[in-house]
Amino acid sequence: MSKKIKVIVWNEGRHEKTSKEVQKAYPNGIHGAIAEALGKQPDFEARTATLDEPEHGLTEAALKDCDVLTWWGHMAHDAVADEIVDRVQERVQRGMGLIVLHSGHVSKIFRRMMGTSGSLKWREIGEKERIWNIEPGHPITEGIGEYFELPHVEMYGERFDIPTPDKVVFISWYAGGEVFRSGCTWERGLGRIFYFSPGHETFPIYYDANIQKVITNAVRWAAPRRWRESLDCPMVEPLEPIA
Repeated sequence: MSKKIKVIVWNEGRHEKTSKEVQKAYPNGIHGAIAEALGKQPDFEARTATLDEPEHGLTEAALKDCDVLTWWGHMAHDAVADEIVDRVQERVQRGMGLIVLHSGHVSKIFRRMMGTSGSLKWREIGEKERIWNIEPGHPITEGIGEYFELPHVEMYGERFDIPTPDKVVFISWYAGGEVFRSGCTWERGLGRIFYFSPGHETFPIYYDANIQKVITNAVRWAAPRRWRESLDCPMVEPLEPIA
């Protein structure tokens, strides 16, 4: 039997404690909804972690046992300890996959991995989003049609301050006229990173079958191919004699 992909579904989990609207949309938390969907996959082992757990649930031991980390944050980005960001960054560079969702575009870890602000335009009036699949041969878009739609979303618009992606696999159009690079990939060290924008705290977007399919595909795509044991810069002897 092949080894299961071990996933930590991270969510700051603050909205769920303060907003009845969020509690209604996600009674088990945003992390609970995502983990439940991923847990249905026979090749996944999914568990959750939240901001208010010791070390944000991302201890050295937890990350050592993690293949792919998904990240959702919104109102408490600054509460994430820099020590934990350092830890996650190193793990990604060594081979762990990272999937950053929705408002994680201004999380400490995404900005760190991108080296940019992650800024964008936004508007929250519940308009329609049409998500275009522009890389139908990519593993992340497997099983997704030419496009799919979400009836009510928060708009994210260009310009999105990110480094040029290795691949843009989804582009979104909104009823208000904006467009957005809503699904982007990068590699950092041996780790793969995917940013996917749909997913608001009060809209039930993470229950959508297409959204769940994209995140599932992204986990498989981002799973480590190999690990780098250390990020040290060793001095080495020459392979051949040098006169």
